[in-house]
Amino acid sequence: MTINGRCMKCKDTRDMKDVKMTMTSRGGYMAKGKCVECGCGMCKIFSKDNALAAIESGDAVKDF
Repeated sequence: MTINGRCMKCKDTRDMKDVKMTMTSRGGYMAKGKCVECGCGMCKIFSKDNALAAIESGDAVKDF
């Protein structure tokens, strides 16, 4: 499973690299990474179950 999100610079859905799973100030989970095409910063909101699954599978690094 690769984590993807919408790149605002490319205007397309792209895969993320160097993904870190963070926690928002309101207790939600968010993946932050870079676009593989242009290097622009990207983020995507996750549920708790999906965030923990991404960390366990190695797709994201725990950063909270």
